[in-house]
Amino acid sequence: MSVPRNGAAALASTLAAAGVRRLFTLSGNHIMPVFDACLDAGIELLHTRHEAAAVHMADAWARLTGEPGVALVTGGPGHANAVSALYTASMAESPVVLLSGHAPHAQLGMGAFQEMRQTDIAAPLAKAATLAASADSLPADMLRALRLAGSGRPGPVHLSLPTDALEAACTQPLPEQTGAGLAAPLAQALPADTARAVLDTLAQARRPLILTGPAAMRGADQQAANALEAACGIPVIGMQSPRGVADPALGAFAEILAQADCILLLGKRLDFTLKFGAAPAIAAACAFLQIDADAVEFERSRRAVGERLGLTAQADHGTALAALRDACAGYTPRHAAWTADVRAALAYRPAAWATATAKQQGRLHPYQALAPVQALLDRHPNAVLVADGGEIGQWAQAILHAPDKVFNGVAGSIGAALPFAAAASLARPGAPVVAVLGDGTFGFHAAEIDTAVRYRLPFIAVVGNDARWNAEYQIQLREYGPERTVGCELLPTRYDLVTQAFGGHGSLVTMAEAVTPALAQARGCGLPACVNVMIEGLPAPVVRR
Repeated sequence: MSVPRNGAAALASTLAAAGVRRLFTLSGNHIMPVFDACLDAGIELLHTRHEAAAVHMADAWARLTGEPGVALVTGGPGHANAVSALYTASMAESPVVLLSGHAPHAQLGMGAFQEMRQTDIAAPLAKAATLAASADSLPADMLRALRLAGSGRPGPVHLSLPTDALEAACTQPLPEQTGAGLAAPLAQALPADTARAVLDTLAQARRPLILTGPAAMRGADQQAANALEAACGIPVIGMQSPRGVADPALGAFAEILAQADCILLLGKRLDFTLKFGAAPAIAAACAFLQIDADAVEFERSRRAVGERLGLTAQADHGTALAALRDACAGYTPRHAAWTADVRAALAYRPAAWATATAKQQGRLHPYQALAPVQALLDRHPNAVLVADGGEIGQWAQAILHAPDKVFNGVAGSIGAALPFAAAASLARPGAPVVAVLGDGTFGFHAAEIDTAVRYRLPFIAVVGNDARWNAEYQIQLREYGPERTVGCELLPTRYDLVTQAFGGHGSLVTMAEAVTPALAQARGCGLPACVNVMIEGLPAPVVRR
């Protein structure tokens, strides 16, 4: 194989050889050599309006395709803008690689243009943060980043690209291998005897549960989780919400969790989402087993529940799901009644929602605003639901379901819905993509409507507009009283007109009977569309039977 002309060409060629088809990016001085090299490598540059949006798009792409999502931004302030989005990707266990331009090695410590300690800034939010050493090191650095992002517990990896490394001549040829195997994640398998021991322990319990984290709730891993439940007859439940045990998407999960007597944490952290394993959320006598890619999680769990943590095993969630499924050969499920109770609790939603109406004229109850969306999602096997924002995001997760879902996740961050939706449209061409978001959320990345228009990425943004930061308002109302609500007010802005100004489609909805026609128009227009629904600002649902 010929020697690349410079480090940027080596980087782009390595990405192409590893199967990376596009970069989510925003231009800047430091990365112009990479832009140029991508022309020869046949890599598409999808150009966003904010660096954080580039990372959010890479994140959604990774979650929906299973491939690493790669974002490319310039150094200094561009890198600083992008880093904020790494936390969302990290907590969602999404394999993202952030490539950032960087001041040249030769000028470090001399006050170079936009010089910044970039790897130090990214390190707390990434599995690794590395500064490329030279043009010749870039292929190995890139492959290592791609591999690490998908290995173990998936998550973001950062690589900084000094301009002198990008511009310097290469002296070494690229690896000859091509394809996804070039940067395939490293797998850590669960031994068969350990899998059988875990299964035997669960089988002896009366009310066992298997809890997984976000990475096991997507694509083939979700299918493997479903297959495991079918084989062993023990409920396998994924958790990906900052509301944890009170996640409305899980129905009456809280009451069923409190009854469990043995819980396997399969890639699921014993953290705030599980109330750290404490009563009354989890019974004081409940035993725990844990399989995790990161051994540090075992020590964290022991700090929380002490001797209640029994067997532990280090393995990645994918191989663990497969090993446990294989261990079920010849096994007779014995928890049919318990599993039926669990599934009924997860499916439960209050019947009163179906007849809920708003008390304010010209406003809709969140259920009125969102229930019609389900018919749209049901029409396509590859439909995608994006849910973001505070209270309205929780209503969406409680009411709606789709074959693929991209939520703001355990991070509890908001603002990613529009870049998520644009990336989803790219990953699922032709399928309906519906993003449910709040009016506050819309403001974070409104300009990504422009990105979606430029790249012809249609989606429907259903904005629940209550003219306030409602999640925080509800906290103030509950904790301090109605006379001490401050700093959470917004204007009832016409986000539909904002979308039109960027070249998309927009409609305003103030009556329940107008929701379905507005969704039909949005779906039929072939453009990024905003259905701006004026809603009553209610707290997120708490589902109890």
